[in-house]
Amino acid sequence: MPPAEKPNAASRGRPTLARIAQLAGVSVPTVSKVVNGRADVGPETREHVERILREHGYRPLRKLGAPGAHVELVFHALEGVYDTEVINGVESVASEHGLALVVSQLGHQFTPDALWMERVLSRRPAGVISAFSGLDREQRMQLRDRGIAYVVVDPTEDPGPEFPTVAAHNWMGGLAAARHLLELGHRRVAAVTGPMWALPARARFDGYCAALERAGVPFDARLVGEDDFLPRGGLAQARRLLRLPDPPTAFVAGNDGQALGVCQAVHEAGLRVPQDVSVVGFDDLALAESHVPPLTTVHQPVRQMAATAAGIAVRLAAGKPVERMRVELPVRLVERASAAPPPSS
Repeated sequence: MPPAEKPNAASRGRPTLARIAQLAGVSVPTVSKVVNGRADVGPETREHVERILREHGYRPLRKLGAPGAHVELVFHALEGVYDTEVINGVESVASEHGLALVVSQLGHQFTPDALWMERVLSRRPAGVISAFSGLDREQRMQLRDRGIAYVVVDPTEDPGPEFPTVAAHNWMGGLAAARHLLELGHRRVAAVTGPMWALPARARFDGYCAALERAGVPFDARLVGEDDFLPRGGLAQARRLLRLPDPPTAFVAGNDGQALGVCQAVHEAGLRVPQDVSVVGFDDLALAESHVPPLTTVHQPVRQMAATAAGIAVRLAAGKPVERMRVELPVRLVERASAAPPPSS
């Protein structure tokens, strides 16, 4: 195929499909199929045409709020209150702008497959929002080349500077959780984290480490357990940590689900929360307050995070600029009954 021409003064402005076809050495219908996400185009041809579309700044014309316009929201899995909060946050903004909401999950995969992507492109949403999941680079570029806004809420990785993200201040939350336990007098503070390849888990763990350093408490790698962000992860890691010769007197959990698993392990060991072992979670979902004892946790504004991401997607879909590409919302410690001073020797 002929090499793509570089944009010049003669080609400034919004290029036409005919011009793109001429530059790519293909037919106009082929370019149209690529732009509209049709599957009946060879991968090499698609990649070649998409590169030329990017180089010449082609953006499909869209009308926000047209019949059938919607926002796609994708989760790696739908499992509980966190997901409900995200859905409610996105839906509140989408409905305000006359957009429907389509929700999908990836069956515990963090990146969608080609079939999911093909279906989304065929539906041509105003925007795609991923929650604790993400598209790979090729998929992100496919959305961008078709003028489809893409925003990540609670990102597991950095999607690149051209795609907005909305998160909580995870580092500050990890710091606050560990500092609270240290101020209560604990010195054997364990950390049960989420998967460390994920940005939220890593940032919360870094905050925990910073709290130890500020308090002059040496870091002990034996007191760290990494698992998934589910109760079973907290249960498995807390069981192991409580069997140590010098077990922890307190736990910082990666989220509220893990914290509930930790509490179960404490109970199985014949101990009590917080009289024998203190536990602090992260999220402050409804289950934290209703748990017995009520869970001390770090509040992250999940619904506000989702609404902020939806607002950014709507602005981008309308061709409007956004103020910040990286948004971090504040967190705060919510003190309840699961944390207390350590038992006296």
